Amino acid sequence: DALSGEDFQYIYALNVVGPYQMVRAVAPAMKAAGMGAVVNVSSIAGVMGVGSSIAYAASKGALNTMTLSLARALAPEIRVNAVCPGFIGTRWFSDRLGPETFAKMVATQEKTTPLNRAGTPEDIADAVVFFCTEGARHITGETLITDAGMHLGMAPLTAR
Repeated sequence: DALSGEDFQYIYALNVVGPYQMVRAVAPAMKAAGMGAVVNVSSIAGVMGVGSSIAYAASKGALNTMTLSLARALAPEIRVNAVCPGFIGTRWFSDRLGPETFAKMVATQEKTTPLNRAGTPEDIADAVVFFCTEGARHITGETLITDAGMHLGMAPLTAR
């Protein structure tokens, strides 16, 4: 792996330490209010250990475990959950992959996921919003995989 130790630490800090510091900053106010909801944005990579970056997958796995620990520590006033997106068709992916490879990835997702679609930013936003509503008042310590069923093993994570 061409990833340096410094790069690994940077990715870990971004995906684990950053969310932890955010929770530390807001927890006192949420506890004082007697309620709150934290939603960490993780990744299918953190559940399945897949993708092109070992550091990214490891850091998202750590975020999922931290979500569980925080859910235990901050209950009952604060609920803590995570959303784990799969492939999401965004401009970020398109810019990095190039339009041809990006189009192939979207087409692959549409053909091979059980729901026959590639995810959108709105799909993830809806999941995050759900965890913040009264409809999720009985849910804490959960990781919601939002990947059109990709985790069921039907869809490859790269374009072929």
